[in-house]
Amino acid sequence: MTVVMGIETSCDETGVGFVKDGVLLGDALASSIDEHVRFGGVVPEIAARAHVQAMVPTMRAALEDAGLAWHEVGAVAVTAGPGLATALHVGVAAAKATALALGVPLYGVHHLAGHAAADTLVHGPLPDRSIVLIVSGGHTSLLAVDDLVRTPIVHLSDTLDDAAGEAFDKVARLLGLPYPGGPSIDRIAREGDPTAVRFTRPLMTPRDPALGFSFSGLKSAVARYVAGPQDPGVSVADVAASFQECVADTVVTKAIRACRQEGVDTLVIVGGVAANSRVRSLAEERCAEAGIELRVPPMRLCTDNGAMIAAIGDLLVRDGARPSVPELGARSSVPLELAQLSAS
Repeated sequence: MTVVMGIETSCDETGVGFVKDGVLLGDALASSIDEHVRFGGVVPEIAARAHVQAMVPTMRAALEDAGLAWHEVGAVAVTAGPGLATALHVGVAAAKATALALGVPLYGVHHLAGHAAADTLVHGPLPDRSIVLIVSGGHTSLLAVDDLVRTPIVHLSDTLDDAAGEAFDKVARLLGLPYPGGPSIDRIAREGDPTAVRFTRPLMTPRDPALGFSFSGLKSAVARYVAGPQDPGVSVADVAASFQECVADTVVTKAIRACRQEGVDTLVIVGGVAANSRVRSLAEERCAEAGIELRVPPMRLCTDNGAMIAAIGDLLVRDGARPSVPELGARSSVPLELAQLSAS
């Protein structure tokens, strides 16, 4: 079997992982998040510079973690899109150079397909049919998946505006909590009352798209509440918990609705927001009630990482997919239809 190296640089984390026959051999991750904190969000140029500086050390660390030597690597997979253009270019260039130097095939893959593949490293192959909920800083999508690499992936819905993770960052700023907003809100929400403020669940009326997502209005509702007359009985923790409950309730409700609509009994939740404790616990409760099998990767595989890219590359190699063209380029915006981008 072939050892596949995966490289991920779509945002602010430099990830490298090694997978062989569905088994994660080792990985390493370098984050530039501390350099973005003072800006309250990711600055593409800073992220790209950090990727350049971290790439070689992260490769070496991942090789050491996997107990591998360079000559044992048989293929290279890389996130070719979507993501920050400047950051993607660093990863694609590194992957091309590595594949050329080793004389092995190169596979450009879709970032979101990698997120879905991350679950296979823990729970094994996906069933013949599943619903995948991707909740991250840039994406909130419901996908109908038959096979990650053989058949087109069907988008059942995508967010109309802010993604769930983006809303977490913006609301955290409104509440005076540090960036990144997801972990900050998750921590403080544990001390709050999720029923203290009843924020309206977005796109949940009969007139709305049954599977649609929108979080811009929710962010605005929190902003109006914070700017309005303050209830001395409601703390920042209460507001954070109420907002978090609203997001969790919305995404889980729609994910289970998608399972029922498509006649599927397996739900996979991936992406950075899948690490949120309330999203995970509420999904467990609702799926148990509905008789739906829930699959969620461990927290470290929910956020961007090289292991997930190696995982989708491994699936492509084992399926006999043709390598990507040598002219493979980064694509900052590309819909998820197929796991592989720019096959030859």
